Amino acid sequence: MYDLIIVGGGPAGLSAGIYAQRARLNTLLIEKQMVGGQIAVSDVIENYPGFPSISGAGLMEKFEEHAKGLGLPIKFMDVINITLEGNTKVVKTSEGELKAKAVIIATGAKPKRLGVPGEKELTGKGVSYCATCDGPFFRNLRVMVVGGGDTAVKEAVYLSKLAGKVYLVHRRDKFRAEKMHQEKLEGTANVEILRSHVLKEIKAEGGVVKSAVVEDLKNSVIKEIELEGVFVFVGINPTTDFADVEKDAGCFIKTNEKMETSSPGIFAAGDCRTTPLLQVATAVGDGAIAATMAELYIEESYS
Repeated sequence: MYDLIIVGGGPAGLSAGIYAQRARLNTLLIEKQMVGGQIAVSDVIENYPGFPSISGAGLMEKFEEHAKGLGLPIKFMDVINITLEGNTKVVKTSEGELKAKAVIIATGAKPKRLGVPGEKELTGKGVSYCATCDGPFFRNLRVMVVGGGDTAVKEAVYLSKLAGKVYLVHRRDKFRAEKMHQEKLEGTANVEILRSHVLKEIKAEGGVVKSAVVEDLKNSVIKEIELEGVFVFVGINPTTDFADVEKDAGCFIKTNEKMETSSPGIFAAGDCRTTPLLQVATAVGDGAIAATMAELYIEESYS
């Protein structure tokens, strides 16, 4: 019987783990793939206090070192579901069942797909959701970035350093990205911005991307652009299918200010929960609150 099981090893989960270890809770962190989460594949982070500029992998390495330095055990397995036996939380995993007094869900989210023709078939064959991972394959080639938020604009700037030409397609007139990121974009010579455009189809030749079809929403003109890569950054889907707790319309977990879910003793933190801001800084705060509230719950429920 663990005091606390944390599901997810991104910023929220590692932050929760640090606080739980300092509280001397018997804790286990479960991660499915790699410690660090989605942020670990970001090229650069410039808005986390204390680090004016650092790679996502570099920042998460420091988080992991901190947590492990406090003795946080981390196991790699898949969580199938979480059920209740009275007050006890039973976490069913790919390696068997584990029991805990409290659980923190910090599973984050994964990139959202557009659902246009050619996207699914060409994923890994020119279609990507990670510029840091796949950008070097497109050195001096032509690529398209789809999206208008922070990630899309940041990754377009990053890809401009590798690719010969970058088309940035955004369905609106204005970007949602931070002004600082937009300023960097405007100073990039090899980026062509296609505002009020949508991607309609990705075409292939020889099993790899050869062009993209886009539509100008202002005049309904459709054109085909020859290129070798398409990078999609249009939002995220939370990884919450295993959790039987109340969620919003987008399947993000609903919590209160204490990170409590609809199920007593189960908390949620980070990008998997309903939140107005998806950032490392907010995920860290969520994790700290969730671990502190989990400690209080355990004291009150098991004293």
